[in-house]
Amino acid sequence: MPLFEIGKQNFKTVEQTNFDTEKKLQSLIESNLQVVFNSRFVASEFPTGAMHAGRIDTLALSEDNNPVLIEYKKVESSDLINQSLFYLSWMNDHRGDFEIAARKAIGNDVEIDWSDIRVICIAPNYRKYDLHAVQMMGANIELWTYRLFKNSTLYLEEVFHKTYQSSQIVGSEGKNPVMVAAGKKAAITRKTATYTFDEHLKGKTEKIRKLAVAIQEYVTGLDPAIEETPKKLYIAYKISQNIACMEIQAQKIVLYLKLDPRALDHLPSIMRDVTDKGHWGTGNLEIIVRTVDDLETAKKYIEMAYQKIGS
Repeated sequence: MPLFEIGKQNFKTVEQTNFDTEKKLQSLIESNLQVVFNSRFVASEFPTGAMHAGRIDTLALSEDNNPVLIEYKKVESSDLINQSLFYLSWMNDHRGDFEIAARKAIGNDVEIDWSDIRVICIAPNYRKYDLHAVQMMGANIELWTYRLFKNSTLYLEEVFHKTYQSSQIVGSEGKNPVMVAAGKKAAITRKTATYTFDEHLKGKTEKIRKLAVAIQEYVTGLDPAIEETPKKLYIAYKISQNIACMEIQAQKIVLYLKLDPRALDHLPSIMRDVTDKGHWGTGNLEIIVRTVDDLETAKKYIEMAYQKIGS
């Protein structure tokens, strides 16, 4: 789809161009890691030693404290995916090297969660054979395409990420109706260690389980690109970065949204600003959901967070 510039009532096609070098693309992404992927910069052109004889384009740390590995190409190339998987293997075998680099770049108190390594490939296009090959692999990998336009506009789109589907809970009398409803949506989740959406529901009351599934269905229904990422203590919903995080507790569900509470007027009583308060998950607007009515109130703000991050 071409990009159009609107002039009065007329469309004018904006021409595409490309970066002179891959380094310019890399430098632009590294300078905007917080905006694009909500990640903290760790290192550029990170050497992998004499045996591997390579350099990882970009290392970073995600908002969930997972290592991030980014590789770039300014032309279509199978080498990009192969290089990324090669460096992923290196990362798993050299965690100490990454931790030292992260502490040097971010601070000695930085925490690193190795339950997931985020691998990002950025290129103008991918061959259909490469897309099929990635689908057959077990590694978590994201394929992003970019388009650079002559009006200094850069368009990024995720075209693939490795996923799996959450399991269904079955009771003694057949399928649990709550999980049947969740199954209809078949929310796509990323495998992070052994954490699943179902595990967060265990031991919770039927009321809380139904609320959690309703939130899951609403958030993932906003956009097919929204990805559910279960963590140990919360469930994140993201595109390029987290939109919302859900913490399922015994008597309530706590949502954290990527919104600035100070920019919002007249917050409902179920919400508060947690900008300077410690909490699991990411996001500065806290919403306490105990009832269906609370969820209906929260929906407006969930959509606002989605529109702000990546619609």
